[in-house]
Amino acid sequence: MSTPADTDDTPPLRWSLTENAPLQALNTFHVRASAAQLLELHDPALLPEVLALPQVADGPLLVLGSGSNVLIAADLPGTVLVFGNRDIRILEHRADHAVVRAGAGVSWHGLVMWSLQNGLSGLENLALIPGTAGAAPIQNIGAYGAQVGEFIQAVEAWDCQEESWVRLDNAQCAFAYRDSVFKQQADRYLITAIELKLPLLHDLRMDYAGIREELQAQGVELPVAADVANAVIAIRRRKLPDPDVLGNAGSFFKNPVLPLEQVEVLQQRFPALPVFPAEHDGLRKVSAAWMIEHRGWKGYRDGDAGVAASHALVLVNHGTATGAQLLSLARRISASVLDTFGVPIEPEPRLLGAQW
Repeated sequence: MSTPADTDDTPPLRWSLTENAPLQALNTFHVRASAAQLLELHDPALLPEVLALPQVADGPLLVLGSGSNVLIAADLPGTVLVFGNRDIRILEHRADHAVVRAGAGVSWHGLVMWSLQNGLSGLENLALIPGTAGAAPIQNIGAYGAQVGEFIQAVEAWDCQEESWVRLDNAQCAFAYRDSVFKQQADRYLITAIELKLPLLHDLRMDYAGIREELQAQGVELPVAADVANAVIAIRRRKLPDPDVLGNAGSFFKNPVLPLEQVEVLQQRFPALPVFPAEHDGLRKVSAAWMIEHRGWKGYRDGDAGVAASHALVLVNHGTATGAQLLSLARRISASVLDTFGVPIEPEPRLLGAQW
């Protein structure tokens, strides 16, 4: 391990660099893989300095949050960067909203719960999503009818192409379903912090995936944002395996967004196929989970690579599955869905060391 010198003339130690670093503890699939170098950075202001180090500058660079939305299919060359800045603060407090800034290393679920404890709303439907604040905009994480892109005011990042600090507003982030400019240009921006505009009050979203029923089961008659978060947490814990117990990255496949005409044809053949609204008229979102389960994959296991018994969208590592084995299973599932429904399904996590 190497670190910058700590003398009276230099700042305190704010980063570390480890060679041949194991990544099993840094991805929620818990697949065994290694990085040629692991760079842990606690002070983002030092980013240009550490990026200029010869041992970092001479190879590829990959930012890893908590590894909750990736599948590592091979050992990784170059440098894996992990942000350790975990500060949260309120920048503005207005009559109807507050602007909150969170460092890239902040736990996403921790940020959701912090916002609720501070009387803010908006993020409650996104409770218990694993990952970090810095990773959230990349995938435009979403669940139970909400997406983080609705609430992001700006993203602070280092632009590797221009070699300068940038602050991208919401429009520049180009948010779409499970997409953003950060995903489209995966090697350009290194996100160091996000700003969220969170309302003090807003209309609660309770008409998705059993939230109202869960609130009724909990005896909540007049729910507030925190109640919705608790309902979402309860539902997620029932449906999704705990990554600390059974390696997984949550939902592995995105729900396909299709033209309405195609959806109507599918519904004639498969009347039980769940269909949801999409962001634009003339489009509909169809359930990848239902199609996968219809093909019999739910609960399937091939060695230690499998599909969760509780949710067909979730690929799981029962112990020693490699990333390549999990990817092979995902490709087989996708091919079977395409064969039956004529609908391609794509992975939601980012694939590292392989192509889809």
